[in-house]
Amino acid sequence: MSNLRVDWSTLLPLVGATVLLLVGLFCVWQTWLIADEGDAIDRVHQAQDQAVRAMSEEIVNQRRSIEKVLAGVDPATLMSDPAQSAAALRQQLPQARKLELYSGDLAEVLRANYREFGYAKAAQLMAAQSADGVPPAQSVSYGSGDRRLSLVIPLGLPQQTQAWAWVELPFAPMKQRFDAISPAGGRLELRQGDDSGYIQLFSNGSNSAEIEAAGKPVAGSAFSVGVGLPRAFIVLPRSVILSALLALLGLGGGAYLSWLRLRRQQVPVEPEEDELPLAPLTPATAEAARQPRTSPPAPSPPPAVAPVPAPTSVDSAIFRAYDIRGVVGKTLNADVARLLGQSIGTLMGEKGLREIVVGRDGRLSGPQLAAALADGLRDAGIDVIDIGAVPTPVVYYAAYRFNTGCGVAVTGSHNPPDYNGFKIVIGGETLSEGAIQDLYQRIASGALTGGGSGGLRQVDVAPDYIEKIVSDVLAERRLKIVVDCGNGIPGAIAPQVLEGVGCEVVPLYCDVDGSFPNHHPDPSDPANLEDLILAVRQTGADLGVAFDGDGDRLGVVTQSGEIIYPDRLLMLFARDVLSRQPGATVIYDVKCTSHLKGQVLDAGGSPLMWRTGHSLIKAKMRETGAELAGEMSGHFFFKERWYGFDDGIYAAARLLEILAGDLQGRSPAEIFATLPKSVSTPELKIELAEGEHYRFMDRLRQQATFEDATLITIDGVRADWPDGWGLVRASNTTPALVLRFEADNAAALARIQQVFRKQLLAVDFKLKLPFP
Repeated sequence: MSNLRVDWSTLLPLVGATVLLLVGLFCVWQTWLIADEGDAIDRVHQAQDQAVRAMSEEIVNQRRSIEKVLAGVDPATLMSDPAQSAAALRQQLPQARKLELYSGDLAEVLRANYREFGYAKAAQLMAAQSADGVPPAQSVSYGSGDRRLSLVIPLGLPQQTQAWAWVELPFAPMKQRFDAISPAGGRLELRQGDDSGYIQLFSNGSNSAEIEAAGKPVAGSAFSVGVGLPRAFIVLPRSVILSALLALLGLGGGAYLSWLRLRRQQVPVEPEEDELPLAPLTPATAEAARQPRTSPPAPSPPPAVAPVPAPTSVDSAIFRAYDIRGVVGKTLNADVARLLGQSIGTLMGEKGLREIVVGRDGRLSGPQLAAALADGLRDAGIDVIDIGAVPTPVVYYAAYRFNTGCGVAVTGSHNPPDYNGFKIVIGGETLSEGAIQDLYQRIASGALTGGGSGGLRQVDVAPDYIEKIVSDVLAERRLKIVVDCGNGIPGAIAPQVLEGVGCEVVPLYCDVDGSFPNHHPDPSDPANLEDLILAVRQTGADLGVAFDGDGDRLGVVTQSGEIIYPDRLLMLFARDVLSRQPGATVIYDVKCTSHLKGQVLDAGGSPLMWRTGHSLIKAKMRETGAELAGEMSGHFFFKERWYGFDDGIYAAARLLEILAGDLQGRSPAEIFATLPKSVSTPELKIELAEGEHYRFMDRLRQQATFEDATLITIDGVRADWPDGWGLVRASNTTPALVLRFEADNAAALARIQQVFRKQLLAVDFKLKLPFP
């Protein structure tokens, strides 16, 4: 076996030829997929156009059948007894599930109790008054699969509406026509609402299709048809010419190497240098053969070469949806921070930006990571303004104050002490999702700018921030409040701000300690508010407020120990803002109560549900021009009188201004009692392995069925029933599923939880659910 030799001169061409031929065949397949991709997309869009036409035609047909009956009646006669007239008309329209008549000025609608009358019905009727042309049709769900098409029909002269007819019809004909259209290998979705916020009514086709954000509107309605495009496995650049060229090179190269190997096999092989040709053995050569062979001198050792340091390994898992976050000493260290600084600096250089603010929270690892980050930024040629240990909102404020448009907060937010991370703003935009992944790709590929010599200066901007708030926000009567900072960095600033606006402050855990010795700095967990509730009771304070580890989230408790969840606080903020900014957009995330929409409408605003995540909310605010936004996690974003970034300290100041300025002199508890409240759970979490929570949600979307619920899938899966709702989504900050439930009563809550229990366990029966 020791004499077995591998003839690499013949084997390597064979291996190379095989690889190149396989590559060539793969590129041929890719060329075909690329060439067909455009046609496949066109076929789906043609199906979309067909669905839009079908839906529009069905609405026109339904409207004409109603108008034909209403055309023969006198509006004045009808309105002499609207109830009796509506009953008579229903006899002529057996398909109508409901028919109601309202006066031309809709006075009875304006005076109605919308909780009983219906917010959607009121909005549709009032929108009909200002509609340019035919009032748009929409749908309403009564649960258990009972969805209806609702129409508003004007009665009277074209220029002078004397009455309005509200008609509800079965939605089944719409669904039948929609289902009859082939999705052409993709996916069709019938939606209600516009691209800034919609609910999916029905869908047809592949669940794996890539959904286009924008849908095509259905004329004469609030509906649109969205599409999902078929996903072809294309890994090459989408160029037929390039892929075809690669296919030719692969096939041609493989053929050439095959020919070369055959040719070499036909040529006699010369003996190698150290091999002797066989010859007759003479006595002289035999004697020489018997002599011991002298070993050649050992080669001298090569000169020592200094080892080349291996590049720092950066874990891609720390680059999350809203920020960058990892465990110090495991996935995060000074080397990673320095590379991140270079990556951010490289991006800034491409955008023509030259200066950035850097601040850090009170974690023990903060100084080292912030210094390394600044080194990387300066190496990329960026000037750094170091503002030291401050809450994250102060970093955002400094970016405005110094007109940099750029800032990095080195913070682990509400995570355990061994975590840290980075929240990044570049050019006025808080980076998220793809922009954060771009930073990682720059590091992984080594596409980093280096050799620069950016400047560094230290600035104390905290007094400026405090003065800015205190000069604008005022509590008209002195409230006594307990302030729990959980030993996070807000303790260095929040008590001064709240005293400055006119309150008596009782500090609790306000000394900054990055080991968080008393409790975790996360006000969204009720367990972390127990000490605050006790301190409020013992001191007789009017209120208790709590902040997370970096000060961009707010929690509130009352004198009686009730936790006022952030979605209810947002109702109070909306009333205040909309009193000065009528018609403004108010954004809230998918975890918020269903009562929020009605409260915003009642206050004269425009409600908009959106995805969870501070960076995603801020992007949506810029897009819509919203004056206010909030999340169930406790992030609040004020554009009115502030800058639009999430700031728990500023939100606390605005809350105290509202409570202390109540014209009726009510206590905070009495004011909170005016906010509608259902039976609800806090955020519930199911911890999973890193990445497993995303895979679980993919399986749930494909398998789960909530037949009688309205589904909202902009972020996870939210199922709404007339008496409550449930949500499950993948957290983008920790490897966990986040759930929340709300209902009108305990029985409805239990029913909804059972529906979700069945769907979740069907995906993974080993799941440990945090609800009964």
